[in-house]
Amino acid sequence: MSESVSSSNPRAHYKRWFDLSLLVLAHLLLFPLWASLWAVIPFLIWLEDRKSVFYRQKRMGKNGKPFNVIKFRTMVIDAEEQGPAWTTDDDPRVTRVGRILRRTALDELPQIICIWKGDMSFVGPRPLDLNEHYALEELIPGFEKRLKVQPGLTGLAQLHDKNDDPFEKFRYDMQYLKKLGLILDVRLILHSVWNTIIARWDRRSGKIKSK
Repeated sequence: MSESVSSSNPRAHYKRWFDLSLLVLAHLLLFPLWASLWAVIPFLIWLEDRKSVFYRQKRMGKNGKPFNVIKFRTMVIDAEEQGPAWTTDDDPRVTRVGRILRRTALDELPQIICIWKGDMSFVGPRPLDLNEHYALEELIPGFEKRLKVQPGLTGLAQLHDKNDDPFEKFRYDMQYLKKLGLILDVRLILHSVWNTIIARWDRRSGKIKSK
């Protein structure tokens, strides 16, 4: 198990209070928007196929501690049994509502619950499925070091690794750890919000995606 980043980088101390402050302020200032998203998105997902709204999966967290992540479902039920883990832009398993959610990253919205619980941060390395994480640990020496901080909704790799290349993912995540700071987090969050507004997420043709 890796040592926690707080013991080796004092700059990480800002993360928890920053995450909680941002959560509270965003919901207070934009309550009508949040209420609308939480009401409309689940209804549209259910309306399309009358199936479950949420998707839960075990992901790898800080210092190798797994946690349960929750997302809005964007694929048909039992998608893994109907095709490979790799998805493309034309994957028929992705629902119509799911395509919109992926383009805007609004399928990630329920993960704010994980941020509130302290399992995730707004900014950090992407939390991977356990099998994918273990496979990449075998492929890339030191891959586990990327999780010396809580995984995040967004980050350098999420924004800039367009081909979901594991080596690029690792490089960006380690670069983030070296440059860790409040100003960087704010910049990455603003960049991510813009991507959501113009629906520029999930445009990679070979990306591994969960439901």
